[in-house]
This record gives sequence, C-alpha cells and structure tokens, in this order.
Amino acid sequence: MMIRSRTLSLALFSLMMVVSVPAPVVATPSETATITVGEAPLSVAFTPDGEKAYIVNWLDDSVSVIGVATVEVVDSIHVGRGPNSVAFSPKGKKAYVTNYWTGTVSVITTATGKETDTIDVGNGPGSVAFSPKGKKAFVVNGDDSTVSRITVATGDVRDTIHVGNGPVSVAFSPKGKMAYTANYDDATVSVITVARGKVTDTIHVGNGSTFVALSPNGEKAYVANALDDTVSVIAVATGDVTDTIIVGDYPRSVAFSPDGEKAYVANALDDTVSVIAVATGDVTDTITVGDYPISVAFSPDGEKAYVANYSGDTVSVITPG
Repeated sequence: MMIRSRTLSLALFSLMMVVSVPAPVVATPSETATITVGEAPLSVAFTPDGEKAYIVNWLDDSVSVIGVATVEVVDSIHVGRGPNSVAFSPKGKKAYVTNYWTGTVSVITTATGKETDTIDVGNGPGSVAFSPKGKKAFVVNGDDSTVSRITVATGDVRDTIHVGNGPVSVAFSPKGKMAYTANYDDATVSVITVARGKVTDTIHVGNGSTFVALSPNGEKAYVANALDDTVSVIAVATGDVTDTIIVGDYPRSVAFSPDGEKAYVANALDDTVSVIAVATGDVTDTITVGDYPISVAFSPDGEKAYVANYSGDTVSVITPG
C-alpha cells in the first residue's frame, strides 16, 4: 500500500511539473517612446549608420534631427517651403529634401547639418530616392506627373521621365536597375528601366496608390493604397499583383524590416501601424501610435522603427519585439 501510494504521488507530481511549465513569452511590437518634433512631420529617414534620423516638417520648413541613442532632437535645419520627403545617399554624406512649394531639392551636407545647395526640379516634388550606388537620385513631381533624374556628383537634372498621373512615391530595386513610382491619381505603378530612362511597364494596383517599397531581396514590391485600405503585393519578376492585404484606415506609407521578414504600414486615419508577415501576407499585429501617422522607417539594424505623426507633431518610436 505504501509503495502504491508513493508511486501515485510521484506520478501526480510529474504531471503537475509538466502542466505548470509556462509557455514561452512572445514579444510584441509596441510604441516605447514619443519625440516632439516640428510642425506637421511628413517624412522620416535614418542615416545609413543608424545614429540619426531626419524628420521633415511640412508647416515650419524645417528638418528635425533626432539622436537615436538619446531619443531626442539634437538639431533643426531650415530648408525650402513645404518640405515633403527626405532620403540619404548610400554613404550618408548627403541628404536630399524635396520642397513642394518651391519645386526644389535642398541638399544637406550631413557632416555640418547645413543646407549647401538647392536643385530645381519639377512642380510639386514629393518622394526622393537615391540609387543603390548613389550616382543618381530620382524625384517624383506630383503636379507634373514626371520624375526628375539628378546626377548626384554635379547636382544637375539630367532629364525628365513622364510617369502615371499624380506620382507620390519612388523607390529603386536593390540592384538599381529598375525604379518604381506609385501614382495616386490613376491607381498605377510605373516601372522605369533606369538605364533607358523610360517607363517600360505599368501595373494596376489599388485606388489612391500613395507609396511603394521594395523588399530587401528585390522579389516583392508593396504598394499602399490609401483609398482602398489595402496593400498590393507585386511579384517583381513578372509584374503581377499576387495578393491584396487589408490593413488599417488610409494607409500612407510602408517599410520593410532590414531582414525582409516584416513590413510596417502607417495608417493615417486610425492612428495605427499594421505589421505584415511578408512570408504569409498576414497582418500579425496592430500598433497604436500618434495622431495621423503618415511615414514609417526602420533603423538599419532593425531594432527600431520611427513613425512620423503628422497631426501630433511627434515621432513614435516602435520596438519591433
């Protein structure tokens, strides 16, 4: 009897040990800090070394410079009227800021934090992107439905490429052979063969296509469709739309994590960021951020994401988890 009782007790103890093992904790992405910047922040980009982030402020004609380590604004740079977008050259020596109302690009020398040149482009310049080797920069001109091609070494506009109606965003493929523009007014993406300087394909996506981003491996392009509350997934090899992902209200921007596993989508009208698992196309998380999130970018190491909140005059700092 004693033996049976001891055996039963050991069995129950073993069962309790198995049942009581806690499940592994899975970290979820969340807003971990908020930084006050200039008035109506519209675009955000990290320096290639990840030490700083530039935020363009639409209504006070400035760029707020954030020190990533200290999580605070360390400088403010005056630029042209209506700064719209910002991008860094691959080595981080220059930053280009488009100025919507003056039809110009402010060239900032990052070592000094000063505007050192101004380049005339088209009417209503929006997004700007550097080619991967840094020899060219493309600027979309929303009011002209064109792209200005800038030779970075000289600051000269080499020529102008006509694209779809109302282009808002431009992005290069990882190898720089192709460039893509999201055209808001006709729900298309224009595909530019960079060497030829011509549009060689047009892809129909969702309504109000406002932003395009290429995955790090170059296999997919994600397009945020503001008027459909969706993201169109383009297979770059074929140019086909292979999936449509429902996200939050009025998506305005999309960014891939450096490892290509996640994509973040800033949804302006419900103050959230949708987290997409790229492998499956599923929305795995929704993060609450500031008022009217309009731009999102990952730090180069993928440990942080910054979201510019247009109506809140803030930047939300997200720890991806």
